Amino acid sequence: MDWYSLVDLYNIVYSYAYVGAFFISLLGSLIPFLPLPYLIPIVLMADKFNPVILGVVSGLGGAVGKITSYLIGRISRRFFQRKNNRSSIIVKAMNKYGILAVFLFALTPLPDDVLYIPVGFAKMNFVKFMVANALGKIILTILVAYLGRTYFALIRLYIGGEASIYPIIASIIFMIFLSIALFKIDWESAIENYRKHGLKKTIKFILFPRKSNPNNS
Repeated sequence: MDWYSLVDLYNIVYSYAYVGAFFISLLGSLIPFLPLPYLIPIVLMADKFNPVILGVVSGLGGAVGKITSYLIGRISRRFFQRKNNRSSIIVKAMNKYGILAVFLFALTPLPDDVLYIPVGFAKMNFVKFMVANALGKIILTILVAYLGRTYFALIRLYIGGEASIYPIIASIIFMIFLSIALFKIDWESAIENYRKHGLKKTIKFILFPRKSNPNNS
């Protein structure tokens, strides 16, 4: 997607307000491994629309879009024999980490299809999948929306007036750096840490992995 297409996409989404936010998030999550950068329009819209409503609507759209990945996993299960070792490994992994893994993957802007297709393959309960998926997406988009609103406030404070093209550039850079940071997190260890030690120590592990690693002590 080139620069002008991105600007046109934002203008279309903006003109339809919350409905536009829902559908851009839906489309951005509909095709596995080919995501549209729907969080960028959400960042930009946060200056004019309520961040909570924007986050809820966008999160629901993103969650509905991920049904495709879940269904691909369910359908692909039929093409594997029951004695397939790989399929049994996938089912065991899903039973071990369950909906917590779905929630944590939904909570990041990284491609979560790598998990959701195996989740469907393992026949995880669809309602539980959607609840965990939607909660993660909603929390993510609300946080992104509030970060966007804060950014615009800082722009007006230090630059004054409207920031024209600069918010779009800054939003893209912000999402790139956020994705890189999240990609470096050892999510498997984070999930295991949560199961053993709870949320507080898991957050500490994510923010300060070296200090939290017992092997470093």
